Amino acid sequence: MSNLRFTEQALSEWMRGNGQDSDIVISTRVRVARNLQHLPFPLLATGEQSGEVLERLTGVLKDQEELQDLGPFHTIRLDEIDGLDKRVLVEKRLISPSLADESRNGAVILTEDESVSIMINEEDHLRIQCLYPGFQVHEAWERATKLDDLFEAKVDYAFDDKRGYLTSCPTNVGTGLRASVMMHLPALVMTQQINRILSAVSQVGLTVRGIYGEGSEAVGNLFQISNQITLGQTESEIIENLHSVAMQIIEHEKNARERLISESKLRITDRVMRSYGILSYAEVMESKEAAQRLSDVRLGVDLGLLNGPPSSVMNELNVMTQPGFLQKRFGETMNHNERDVYRAKLIRETLSKEQ
Repeated sequence: MSNLRFTEQALSEWMRGNGQDSDIVISTRVRVARNLQHLPFPLLATGEQSGEVLERLTGVLKDQEELQDLGPFHTIRLDEIDGLDKRVLVEKRLISPSLADESRNGAVILTEDESVSIMINEEDHLRIQCLYPGFQVHEAWERATKLDDLFEAKVDYAFDDKRGYLTSCPTNVGTGLRASVMMHLPALVMTQQINRILSAVSQVGLTVRGIYGEGSEAVGNLFQISNQITLGQTESEIIENLHSVAMQIIEHEKNARERLISESKLRITDRVMRSYGILSYAEVMESKEAAQRLSDVRLGVDLGLLNGPPSSVMNELNVMTQPGFLQKRFGETMNHNERDVYRAKLIRETLSKEQ
């Protein structure tokens, strides 16, 4: 199977719209950061040293019987694909912006369903990412730790008895674990409860970011909630804390949705239908407006107000309407205004197929 399909197809396994509480939790991600002992971290490594890291880590996954349930792995070297393909991989959340822009001898190893993404020579030598649909924190952690154990059996990690796993960024030292859930919280935003909820989240060791992590804006009512602390807690404590808090946020969002239906059903229905109509017929669509109106339609479908497209289509549209994928899809280099035209065209065509 050609590696081109990872950048030519927008739909990843995490976009399928299944999994527990998938009407609110779009996806779950668990990532562990590791470095090899006796080799400089990527930011200080020479080309020869980062090449050694690449060779050693890609060799770990060869002929591993324990990984047969995942199917074959596909390795993509970042220096062998163009900038547009890199951007698409970022938009699909399969690699980080750092790996796309700054890595030397960088690579990503993907499973066919894209639920596992292993980044090499990013900010750290090794970053194992497991991305699942819906609310599956424990399942994603189980897969990530299994892969981590396989690597640790073959290579020596940089580890300190007091500090734990050593990483390039001090905020990852300790467990090296980042666990997150991407949540669709439109009702909490509409009922003006979101700031109070997010403030409470920050007081229990969690942080809130946009869909693409640190430095990204939360658009389309999508919020990524992840642990902020990696040192001083065990992996199990981090996972359980995220799971517990996410469960409470899910309950708050469900209650807010019930309140909207009981108190403002007509207005919410009108908002949903207006957004669906605009998405179906608009000739020009900016990125932020597309994200907001897709959020409205998703909420309408979840509340039974609209017999619209399934959640997998909505998730796919969130990726397909990003700048990189738009240009990849239509085979053209576009400026900002041209992307707005093609974004509207793509949305119209996709929604018409679902009618």
